[in-house]
Amino acid sequence: QVQVVESGGGLVQAGGSLRLSCAASGNTFSGKTMGWYRQAPGKEHLFVARISSGDSTNYADSVKGRFTISRDNAKNTVYLQMNSLKPEDTAVYYCNTVPPLINWGQGTQVTVSS
Repeated sequence: QVQVVESGGGLVQAGGSLRLSCAASGNTFSGKTMGWYRQAPGKEHLFVARISSGDSTNYADSVKGRFTISRDNAKNTVYLQMNSLKPEDTAVYYCNTVPPLINWGQGTQVTVSS
Protein backbone atom coordinates (compact mmCIF):
# COMPACT_ATOMS: atom_id res chain seq x y z
CA GLN A 1 0.00 0.00 0.00
CA VAL A 2 1.42 3.35 -1.11
CA GLN A 3 0.47 6.90 -0.16
CA VAL A 4 2.10 9.91 -1.81
CA VAL A 5 2.69 13.62 -1.28
CA GLU A 6 3.72 15.76 -4.25
CA SER A 7 5.84 18.90 -4.05
CA GLY A 8 8.10 21.14 -6.11
CA GLY A 9 5.61 22.91 -8.34
CA GLY A 10 5.57 26.61 -8.95
CA LEU A 11 5.52 29.39 -11.49
CA VAL A 12 8.17 29.33 -14.18
CA GLN A 13 8.72 31.09 -17.50
CA ALA A 14 8.52 29.18 -20.75
CA GLY A 15 11.80 27.42 -21.39
CA GLY A 16 12.53 27.08 -17.70
CA SER A 17 12.83 24.03 -15.47
CA LEU A 18 11.26 22.54 -12.37
CA ARG A 19 11.92 19.38 -10.40
CA LEU A 20 8.92 17.70 -8.83
CA SER A 21 9.16 15.28 -5.93
CA CYS A 22 6.78 12.55 -4.83
CA ALA A 23 7.35 11.29 -1.30
CA ALA A 24 5.79 7.89 -0.79
CA SER A 25 4.97 5.89 2.30
CA GLY A 26 4.98 2.14 2.64
CA ASN A 27 7.77 -0.39 2.45
CA THR A 28 6.46 -1.85 -0.83
CA PHE A 29 7.47 1.28 -2.76
CA SER A 30 10.52 -0.27 -4.39
CA GLY A 31 8.40 -2.97 -6.00
CA LYS A 32 5.86 -0.61 -7.56
CA THR A 33 5.74 0.98 -10.96
CA MET A 34 5.26 4.67 -10.22
CA GLY A 35 4.25 7.50 -12.47
CA TRP A 36 3.33 11.11 -12.91
CA TYR A 37 -0.01 12.34 -14.21
CA ARG A 38 -1.29 15.83 -14.87
CA GLN A 39 -4.69 17.44 -14.92
CA ALA A 40 -5.44 20.75 -16.59
CA PRO A 41 -8.65 22.65 -15.80
CA GLY A 42 -11.63 20.81 -17.25
CA LYS A 43 -9.50 17.82 -18.24
CA GLU A 44 -9.03 14.27 -17.00
CA HIS A 45 -5.85 12.96 -15.42
CA LEU A 46 -3.38 12.27 -18.21
CA PHE A 47 -0.37 10.00 -18.09
CA VAL A 48 2.96 11.83 -18.21
CA ALA A 49 5.69 9.36 -17.28
CA ARG A 50 6.31 6.09 -15.47
CA ILE A 51 9.24 4.25 -13.97
CA SER A 52 9.23 0.56 -13.11
CA SER A 53 10.83 -1.22 -10.19
CA GLY A 54 13.62 -2.10 -12.61
CA ASP A 55 14.04 1.56 -13.61
CA SER A 56 12.63 1.20 -17.10
CA THR A 57 10.87 4.41 -18.15
CA ASN A 58 8.12 5.50 -20.48
CA TYR A 59 6.86 8.96 -21.41
CA ALA A 60 3.91 10.57 -23.05
CA ASP A 61 4.83 11.83 -26.51
CA SER A 62 4.06 15.38 -25.43
CA VAL A 63 6.90 15.41 -22.88
CA LYS A 64 9.40 12.95 -24.32
CA GLY A 65 12.85 14.50 -24.58
CA ARG A 66 11.99 17.25 -22.12
CA PHE A 67 11.01 15.41 -18.91
CA THR A 68 12.96 12.76 -17.01
CA ILE A 69 11.47 10.51 -14.34
CA SER A 70 13.69 8.91 -11.71
CA ARG A 71 13.37 7.25 -8.32
CA ASP A 72 15.36 6.91 -5.12
CA ASN A 73 14.11 3.81 -3.35
CA ALA A 74 16.16 4.55 -0.24
CA LYS A 75 14.22 7.80 0.13
CA ASN A 76 10.88 6.40 -1.09
CA THR A 77 10.80 9.26 -3.56
CA VAL A 78 10.01 9.65 -7.26
CA TYR A 79 11.18 12.70 -9.17
CA LEU A 80 10.19 14.43 -12.37
CA GLN A 81 12.79 16.73 -13.89
CA MET A 82 10.95 19.08 -16.22
CA ASN A 83 13.02 21.03 -18.73
CA SER A 84 12.13 23.29 -21.64
CA LEU A 85 8.73 23.90 -20.10
CA LYS A 86 5.90 25.11 -22.30
CA PRO A 87 2.65 26.89 -21.40
CA GLU A 88 0.75 23.73 -22.35
CA ASP A 89 2.54 21.93 -19.50
CA THR A 90 0.50 24.01 -17.06
CA ALA A 91 -1.48 21.61 -14.87
CA VAL A 92 -1.70 20.05 -11.45
CA TYR A 93 0.79 17.19 -11.34
CA TYR A 94 0.03 14.02 -9.41
CA CYS A 95 2.01 10.95 -8.45
CA ASN A 96 0.42 7.51 -8.45
CA THR A 97 1.03 3.90 -9.30
CA VAL A 98 0.76 2.88 -12.94
CA PRO A 99 -2.02 2.05 -13.45
CA PRO A 100 -3.36 4.51 -10.82
CA LEU A 101 -4.56 2.41 -7.92
CA ILE A 102 -4.32 4.74 -4.94
CA ASN A 103 -6.37 7.79 -4.06
CA TRP A 104 -5.30 10.99 -5.81
CA GLY A 105 -3.47 13.34 -3.49
CA GLN A 106 -3.37 17.12 -3.51
CA GLY A 107 -0.93 17.28 -6.38
CA THR A 108 1.42 20.18 -7.04
CA GLN A 109 0.58 23.10 -9.32
CA VAL A 110 2.87 23.83 -12.25
CA THR A 111 2.25 27.08 -14.09
CA VAL A 112 4.30 28.01 -17.14
CA SER A 113 4.02 31.60 -18.30
CA SER A 114 4.57 32.82 -21.84
